[in-house]
Amino acid sequence: MRVGAPAARGGSIEGLRALPSAAMFSKLDFIAVPSQDAERARSFYVETLGLKPDEHSRFEAWVGDTCLGIWEPEKVGMPFAPQKNGHLALHVEDMAKARAELEAKGVVFYGDVMDTGVCHMSFFADPDGNDLMLHHRYAPH
Repeated sequence: MRVGAPAARGGSIEGLRALPSAAMFSKLDFIAVPSQDAERARSFYVETLGLKPDEHSRFEAWVGDTCLGIWEPEKVGMPFAPQKNGHLALHVEDMAKARAELEAKGVVFYGDVMDTGVCHMSFFADPDGNDLMLHHRYAPH
């Protein structure tokens, strides 16, 4: 299967037939969060960040309708690598308050709050080095 828009690669639109139909996918089931210590990661996501633990699976936690599934790649023969530059954007209503609460719990942020002109973002990582951000959009959509 070819990936990407054929025209962008200098090809024709004929290649679009090889791409999966958007109707094939109806939703995002979960986001995999790689860890070297699932218990430590669970503690961070549930106790530090305050995400809702799943009632059926110890290593799943919820933020709104999105499930984060903590897993240990090395336990299934895959190398561990933290997720970088694909920040999960965790929505907050009050950036200053949320950031202060997490800093009081030991979370270290990378730099100051970034203002993009439409939103505020604060970057940090979980104990395994997976990139995360607090996000608040203040401009209308």
